[in-house]
Amino acid sequence: MMIKIKYAFAILIVMLTVTVSCKKDDPGVTIIPPRDRGEEAVRAQAEIEEFLETHFYNYEDFQADPENFKLKFDTIAGDNASKTPLIDQVSSKQVEDVIDSSVEYKLYYLNVRQGGGEKPHFSDYTINTYDGRLMNLDLFDSSVIPVRFNLVDSGTTPGIIRGLQQAIIEFNGATETITNPDGTLTFENYGIGAVFIPSGLGYFQYPPAGDLNPYDQVIFSFELFSSEVADHDSDGIVSYEEDLDGNGYLLDDDTDGDGLANYLDADDDGDGRLTKYEIEVDGDGNITFPDVDGDGIPDYLDADS
Repeated sequence: MMIKIKYAFAILIVMLTVTVSCKKDDPGVTIIPPRDRGEEAVRAQAEIEEFLETHFYNYEDFQADPENFKLKFDTIAGDNASKTPLIDQVSSKQVEDVIDSSVEYKLYYLNVRQGGGEKPHFSDYTINTYDGRLMNLDLFDSSVIPVRFNLVDSGTTPGIIRGLQQAIIEFNGATETITNPDGTLTFENYGIGAVFIPSGLGYFQYPPAGDLNPYDQVIFSFELFSSEVADHDSDGIVSYEEDLDGNGYLLDDDTDGDGLANYLDADDDGDGRLTKYEIEVDGDGNITFPDVDGDGIPDYLDADS
């Protein structure tokens, strides 16, 4: 079956910003120490699993009419007492806390449809619609018009929260994107899912202004239409390849120790010569990494090459 979606407007290319400013030197502001991340992870998992055990999604609507399906959640009770609980339908993955590597989360996500196109890397740009809800299902953020996500959030390049990032990379975009004569877009067989995010992979003690409280668990539903491989610093090396330790996190890869992670640093080794001049790219876009002094370290990472 061809699954299509059509929007009356061209894609709105905007960045989803989820960072929060806090001036710690403001007079009269009391700084409350954050909760222990390990203890909070245990509490968050229990709260999320209770939700998954007592709620369902409208899978029957999807089966009946997937082209006009909108993901919804509800409580298993009354007329819905026989519905299949989410806990029996979700998948999960282990995700490490980037603040405290001793803490690991079990991130639950619901795969309604995988999608038939490209799967994004953890550092890419994606085109999505989404809505964000509290565990009581109150809506706090949404966009029915496709927006452009930056899957990396460093504070310098605002992106989405880690829990949402880690779920989106489990899905594929549309099989095909068609530009219609009127300028609208049609997406075929795109990914549909949801993720149930513990606060440690979300906003923790600093939620954005609005209806969120510190340490709230949140639910994001999303539709993934397409992705674009990102090169955040335009140095010729795509961002996911600047993850030198292979941990899926870019901020701890800083070869020259200048406080600027390699994926944001146009001169990775700090030798005064830009990275793009220390690599070689052929006509097909294939990259080779010269090592002129033969020390086993490519020139772009070797300050004395």
